[in-house]
Amino acid sequence: MNLTGTPFLLLTIALFAASIALAMAQWLGRGALLGPGRTAQGRRTPLRALSYLGTVLLCQVTAVAMVFVVVNDENQLYDSWGDLLGTASHVRAVPVPPKDEGLAGDRGAAAPGASGSPAPKVPQAFHAPDSDAVPRSVKQADLKGRLSGVDGEVLVWTPPQYDDPAYKDRTFPVVELLVGYPGSSSAWFGDTMDATKQLEPLMKSGQVTPFILVSPRVSLLAGNDTGCADVPGKVNAETWLARDVPQMIVDNFRADTTADRWALSGYSAGAHCALRLALAHPNRYRAAISMSGYNDPAGEPSSLTAKDPKLREADNPLHILTHAATPPNVALYVTGRRGDGLEDATALQRAAKSPTSVTPFETTGPHLTSTWKPLVVPTFTWLTGIIPPR
Repeated sequence: MNLTGTPFLLLTIALFAASIALAMAQWLGRGALLGPGRTAQGRRTPLRALSYLGTVLLCQVTAVAMVFVVVNDENQLYDSWGDLLGTASHVRAVPVPPKDEGLAGDRGAAAPGASGSPAPKVPQAFHAPDSDAVPRSVKQADLKGRLSGVDGEVLVWTPPQYDDPAYKDRTFPVVELLVGYPGSSSAWFGDTMDATKQLEPLMKSGQVTPFILVSPRVSLLAGNDTGCADVPGKVNAETWLARDVPQMIVDNFRADTTADRWALSGYSAGAHCALRLALAHPNRYRAAISMSGYNDPAGEPSSLTAKDPKLREADNPLHILTHAATPPNVALYVTGRRGDGLEDATALQRAAKSPTSVTPFETTGPHLTSTWKPLVVPTFTWLTGIIPPR
């Protein structure tokens, strides 16, 4: 059973209610099923005392489980038991990625066709999302990354215009949506962020560009945040997010294939990822939205890149920006409150040189999805100014 959604929540509520009912039955003297009640002298037996203790512990365990499920549903932290228990790994292999030829160049890099011609598109099977917290208008693919060696789910939503006959010959821009750590790929589409619910009417009315929204798995290694980086011998997270996932989208949807029509958006650790991927790959992305992110990978203590001094420096978005051969042609919208991302935003703004642009935005809320969810509409309104409809 999936950890998110209504069925598991109802199960934990039922178990908690049953444990309370059992405790009440014992308290009223009808708990003989768990051992003899009173002796002839009216004393409680040790077995009866143990049964009381067991019931109290059961009530506590079911209460904690119910609260965990409520919090998990609200923030979409863990989708599966494997993610929760740290037993899931989505890394099949860690090959050395081929040279990056840009957004439209990876199909041939993965499997060149005859005589060096570009390989054919690779159709992907799609099915309903595993999590019932996700609207049924969202499709899920279980992608085996050909360049990265990563296997994981990718959730895709197409805008209202996509199936309109008037747009049958149009291609659409794309935004990759990245969650924090820990985090579930379903968070952007479920109640946690409600991206489609908020954006669909604005896309219909023309106030927001009709983007294809893509939410790939970000948690790839048990107990570790990858920092969305390629870490030799451990994981090719950067190649998964910036190459395998976009190639699958280009192969299976009417998606634009120019960097000017692709963007990223993320919160917390996903915000850090959005910045570093956009700055490191201006040949793939035009813009990035960062909600309460950070520059130093040590902003997430579980980050693999924070544990290696060289990776910690190389994967810092500020370092990438200041050491780029030429200023990357990317636009960044960076939100945060004082002590939680705002200073990093202003550091990027001070370091940016044209054509790089950085727009800081100060927030006041806590480091929670309740702060980031209301930012979906204003950030996508800003993004519409960078990637307008056509």
